[in-house]
Amino acid sequence: MEETLDKFSQNLSHFVNRVGKLSTFFIIPLVLITMWDVICRKLVWVQIWLVENLGRIFESTLLQELEWHFHTALFLMVLGYGFTHNRHVRVDFIRENLKFRTKVWIDFLGTTILMIPWICVLIYFSFIYVRESFIINEVSASLVGLSHRWVIKSFLIAGFLLSLLSGIAVWLQTFILLFGSRDYRLNPMTIDLPEVKEENQ
Repeated sequence: MEETLDKFSQNLSHFVNRVGKLSTFFIIPLVLITMWDVICRKLVWVQIWLVENLGRIFESTLLQELEWHFHTALFLMVLGYGFTHNRHVRVDFIRENLKFRTKVWIDFLGTTILMIPWICVLIYFSFIYVRESFIINEVSASLVGLSHRWVIKSFLIAGFLLSLLSGIAVWLQTFILLFGSRDYRLNPMTIDLPEVKEENQ
């Protein structure tokens, strides 16, 4: 049973990691658009000429909205990746001095009671939020802003789903460590393995 659960956990983790790595490419258009926006603010005449001759895609408001759209997409799509690689914000000054099994219990209870239920709530309300935006065909509040606001809002659902999958992957591993055979060895995602002298604690 441990091997099956661990394999399923690893598959979830690999999927989340793959999506997270691919999503880092959002940083390329984000940086390019930000650089272009800064240049246009310093050389206003260039932006005016571009808008008059090539269209409104070069307007500052549109560029700023594109910046935060790409920033939002990047942040949401790598949340799960950060969790499975233990790169999320954690108050470690207490946790780092605890025994290995206590850390496992903290991760198990944290994902069971807090993370997984809360993310399910977020997914539910994000779905309603995106659905309403799609129905009314929400656009930017700015006259020269972006249309189809539901597209960027749909990244909420995708990002929280990836976070849910990463939470389930970690939960499965902590479940194996707590209730599985002590002879079964795995490499936990969010907890460093103990030293040999601590293993029996």
